[in-house]
Amino acid sequence: MKVTVCRKEHFNAAHRLYNTAWSDEQNDAFFGKCNNPNYHGHNYELIVKLTGTVDPDTGYVYDMKKLSTLVQEEVIARFDHKNLNLDTEEFAQLNPTAENIAVVIWNKLRPKIDAGYELAVVLYETERNFVEYNG
Repeated sequence: MKVTVCRKEHFNAAHRLYNTAWSDEQNDAFFGKCNNPNYHGHNYELIVKLTGTVDPDTGYVYDMKKLSTLVQEEVIARFDHKNLNLDTEEFAQLNPTAENIAVVIWNKLRPKIDAGYELAVVLYETERNFVEYNG
């Protein structure tokens, strides 16, 4: 019996979508307002999903307090109230799109969670725009 448990977290961050190999005109044409040289921000909603078997002794798939602490340490502490382009090493050379942010978060969490669990990261950039990465 496999069950998926989910932890929802929130962080605020600014970014600019920009491809350094393109001209300013190309970036502006493709990314539009998201290419604002003065950056723009989002109130990100993050859902971390772990799928595994229910432990017969605890009734848990995974200790949610432990998952919360892990997400706080690996994600929220790094990205909350930051300019992703300027304040984080992860996005110094990587365009901080929602897709890339989700992959970075997954890669930060995966080594800290036993491989027996399936891991998925869902990142809402806006109420209607979100991505999911499963590794």
